[in-house]
Amino acid sequence: MKKSLLALSLLSLVLAGCGQKDDSQTLTEKTKDAAQTAVDKTKAAAIDVKNAVSDKLTEWKLTPSDIKADLEKGGRVVRTKTAAAGEKIGGIADNARIVTVINAKLVGDSDLSALKINVDADQGTVTLKGTVASPELIGKAIVLALDTDGVHEVVSLLTIETK
Repeated sequence: MKKSLLALSLLSLVLAGCGQKDDSQTLTEKTKDAAQTAVDKTKAAAIDVKNAVSDKLTEWKLTPSDIKADLEKGGRVVRTKTAAAGEKIGGIADNARIVTVINAKLVGDSDLSALKINVDADQGTVTLKGTVASPELIGKAIVLALDTDGVHEVVSLLTIETK
């Protein structure tokens, strides 16, 4: 009888261990599915951001041909957006915040260099100085700056690097 109980206990432990193995396999599959879902959502968000920037480049007349035409006229590109209702034009602290936010956007963009672009702000007008590789990147820098809370105008004195 003791041998039967011992054999039965051993059998139940083996079966219990098999059940845990299935749970860990299910957990692995769930983890893989969650990781794939996160990757898919990240890709979709990146596409949405890229499309939004592309739309703004067109809306604010910042296509390469627009940039080249402005540079030929006077070496500067200036774009203004209408202030939203209730939006205030800030002081020194707001200017510092605007510069910080735009510099962070430049750091986060792999095509633009925060080290090669100087950002100044004065009561909602942002001035960009420095060099970029192409007219497209001038437009991109202006979009990043103009799409910042508190900014109503961007003056670009950016030049195209000569190689």
